Order: sequence, then structure tokens, then C-alpha cells
Amino acid sequence: MRRRLALLLTACALTACAPFSGQRHTAPSHAASPSPSAAASPVAARMLPGMPPLLDPNDLYAADRPGNLSPVVRDFPSRVYVPNTNSDTVSVIDPATYKVIDTLRVGRQPQHVVPSWDLKTLWVNDDLGNTLTPIDPATGRIAGPRVPVHDPYNLYFTPNGRYAVVMASADRQLVFRDAHTMAVRKVVPVSCYGVNHADFSPDGRYFIVSCEFSGELLKVDTEEMAVVAKERLPMRGAMPQDVKISPDGHTWYVADMMADGMWVLNGDTFGPPRLLHTGKGCHGLYVSRDSKYMYISNRGEGSVSVLDFASGRLVHKWHIPGGGSPDMGGVSADGKVLWLSGRYNSEVYAIDTTDGHTIAKIPVGSGPHGLAVYPQPGRYSLGHTGIFR
Repeated sequence: MRRRLALLLTACALTACAPFSGQRHTAPSHAASPSPSAAASPVAARMLPGMPPLLDPNDLYAADRPGNLSPVVRDFPSRVYVPNTNSDTVSVIDPATYKVIDTLRVGRQPQHVVPSWDLKTLWVNDDLGNTLTPIDPATGRIAGPRVPVHDPYNLYFTPNGRYAVVMASADRQLVFRDAHTMAVRKVVPVSCYGVNHADFSPDGRYFIVSCEFSGELLKVDTEEMAVVAKERLPMRGAMPQDVKISPDGHTWYVADMMADGMWVLNGDTFGPPRLLHTGKGCHGLYVSRDSKYMYISNRGEGSVSVLDFASGRLVHKWHIPGGGSPDMGGVSADGKVLWLSGRYNSEVYAIDTTDGHTIAKIPVGSGPHGLAVYPQPGRYSLGHTGIFR
């Protein structure tokens, strides 16, 4: 758990934000074109204005195939960026050698490393430092001064690239900001506690947010920037974490570390969910490069469960030798390695996605959390540690 619950009960003043001095926001190049079926799909007719068209109406992750790097990121060195919440650093790992090659000093309590919508910047969420630290992924170095942003526990981007959405957990707010300058555009107070993770609908019109400390979910209208529905999870003490939508866009999964599994629901109807048990401390959710499987970290038992999307069933469970605390991470560009932070073990795990064996345990700083594998395939980023479409 990233901070004392008491912090959530303290309201903090939202600070003004200075513009980042880097390159202006531009849309990334779209190497692939949508299929005729995608262009004619019902989803295409109602998409969020300005959102890139779907490549495949049956697979939201069609742009994320192995090695399918955007021209924007094609020449970036392959690295794993690990925020160490207790050390106030980011460890930089070379995935070719499984060794830390650099340590970057960032703001106080970095929680996640988040790729920008246009793929050009990695934003380190310095939660208690109330800043975002920009990293240039072309060099792996800090790119400029920290940008003042209050309570940036996590960070997302609307699918049209217009807004950044700050999950201001302690402030109990969703803060819509300019996706480039981070200037505030709208502050949305929420009634739940601990907003932290999210994902977007196929048409980009809404997103679903988990509220960790009150066991609730929010449904948010993207264009109106307004909460339109709220649902309490049907378990006392529920603690929802990561959120992920299925490739076909019909099913939503919400990890719950106290329920030891995922809540499965229909996002459109936002009806009562059912629970699929995975393992103790269910936490992070990551889609395979072929869109067939989802990797599920079980932080409380040191394992990874594998869900088969087609059947809706768990087909594997991989255990980390000696145990561990697998938390957040991502999949390598070629799809062969799942990278996860070991939150309470000061290490990072590299896991082979063909058979689940642990390739390496890499020592890093204290409290590693939302690491980013970068670059990854995809046309644009929706945020977190790397949700690409």
C-alpha cells in the first residue's frame, strides 16, 4: 500500500502548473491503417472526437503486436524504468543484460513511470513531491525541470490526446490537465477514497476508475469530464487496483488485492460484477502481445496467473522461486518477457512468457512500484505504466 489511509482524509490545495519546456504536443505517426470493418463498425460512428480510428473492432490491442514500434520510438534504447518510492529514485535497467545501468534522482515518493500520449516523454509521478519529472526516452536521462502537479499518484491520457487525467488520490479528485503543459483544465471532485487506476472504453467515450480505499468503481464521461455512475463492489473490505478492458471491448477486469481475484463486469451497463479468484493480493493486469492472454500479478503470494480471454478461464499459474511481491510492470516489445516490480523485496522480476520461469531477479531501490518497459508497440499511450492502442 502506497501511503497511510489518513492522508486521504486531508484535503490539499491544487497548485498551478508551469509548462514543460520540451517539444510541443503532436500526434504520433500511425504506421497502420484501420481495416474496412473497423471503419464501418458501430464503435467508429460514436468515437470520441479526435481519437485515432480503431485498427480492428474486435481487438483494441491490434497495434501492440511484437516489434510493431511507432516511428516516434523506433530508435529509442530498450530500457526498464523502475520508480523506487522509498528511495526517491528511478532505476534504469538494460533488459539485454538484466542489470541496472543508471539511477536517476527524482521527486519525493515516485509511484509510476508513465508514457505520454504522443510517446515522446516518460513522466515520473512524484506523488508526495507534487511534481512530474520528465525523462527523455531517447537518452534515458531527465529531460528538464520538474513540473508542479499536485498529488500525482497516477496519470492517464484521454484517447484523443487532449487531456492528461491525474489520479489525485489524497485530494479525492480527477484532475483534467492539458496533455502537454499540464495546466489545469477541470477539477472533478469524487466521493470515493483512493482513485488510482483506470482504462477507457473502445470508443473512448468513458473510462472506469477504481477507488482503492472505499471499494468502489467510478464511470466517467470523457468528453464531459464528469462522473456519471458509481458502484460499490459486493464485498466488505474490497480494495480494487488495476483496471483492464478485454481485446474485444466487451468485458472489464478489475484486480482486487483483498478479494484475491478480479471483478469481471460489463462496462456499458455497469451492472453488478462477478469475482474470478486468481491468487492472494491480485494487483496488476497486462495483455499479451497476441491479445490472447492476460498476465495477472498476485502480490500477496509471489505468483502470476494467466487468463485465456477466449474461454474466460485461468490456464496457468507461475510462481516466483523463493516468493516475492510482484506488483506493476509491462511486457517487452517482443512479447517474450513480463517485467514486474517486487514492491516489498527491492527487486524487479523478469518472467519468461512462454513457460513462466523467472529469468532474473534484479536488485533495485526500496519500494519499487509502477515500472515502465519502454519503448513498447502501439500508436499512442493511454498512460499508467503503458496502455497502448
